[in-house]
Amino acid sequence: MRLGVIDVGSNTVHLLVVDAHVGAQPIPASSHKRELRLSEHVTDDGAIDDAGCEQLAEFVAECLTVAEDQGVEDLMGFVTSAIREAPNGDDVLAAVKERTGVVLEVLSGEDEARLTFLAARRWFGWSAGTLLVADIGGGSLEIAQGMDEDPDISISLPLGAGRVTRDHLAGDPPGEAAVRAARKHVRATIARELRPLAKAGSPDRVVGTSKTMRSLARITGAAPSSEGMYAVRHLERAALDAILPRIASMTAAQRSSLPGVSTSRAQQLLAGGLVASATMDLLGVDRLELCPWALREGIILRRLDGMH
Repeated sequence: MRLGVIDVGSNTVHLLVVDAHVGAQPIPASSHKRELRLSEHVTDDGAIDDAGCEQLAEFVAECLTVAEDQGVEDLMGFVTSAIREAPNGDDVLAAVKERTGVVLEVLSGEDEARLTFLAARRWFGWSAGTLLVADIGGGSLEIAQGMDEDPDISISLPLGAGRVTRDHLAGDPPGEAAVRAARKHVRATIARELRPLAKAGSPDRVVGTSKTMRSLARITGAAPSSEGMYAVRHLERAALDAILPRIASMTAAQRSSLPGVSTSRAQQLLAGGLVASATMDLLGVDRLELCPWALREGIILRRLDGMH
């Protein structure tokens, strides 16, 4: 059957349409997305403003039309930290439902970590052994570890690239003091949550997902997207740490000229690099392998498992 998933993230709202069959790999059929940047449509009290709510409802309606045109039989939608943490999140979801009829599911941070882990497990298979998976979104960082399809440990931290940029890295480029303070904040936040992972022991394979991870890997020498999803890509901590000072000194426009960095993501590249470096360093990881599947694919796989 043809499935559709609307992923409402802190940066992008993305409709992914796949041809899916129980026991088979979901094959992408089409993709439709828009950079809504809901994390920037927040008032002083953290609520989603009227413009953000209106743009979301409008784009979900557009996604619904695209899904119908593509012959989607089952359409799912979910939201992550941008709306989950907003005081008026329920009102935003109600407005979307009233206008479009689409019910968007609210995922907890731990749900995000577990579903992303499921996608990575299915991608790499059982031979990968114990997996450690890190995902840097716009609003949060998810870390999960385990040897099964459901991780033994799932952690969600408020360290998304968009959030860290907004809260700690003002300026274009930000000053040295701000970068140092952001680095300190990121590392202290991760360090507070390390105990379960430290007790779990060393994983057999360390995996990174998300657009942020892919961009960081690309600027440090990984294969371009033109080589396809099956190309093996790694992010090396030493290479990342070597280039971070240069990224910190660049404006967003200058960062957008780097390979694999879009104009819309350039502002957040430094924050993503600080979070990735801290995660790898504090977990004792020198290199991680990029996984092309992440949360959206995890949602699809969960749906297929339920059908089976």
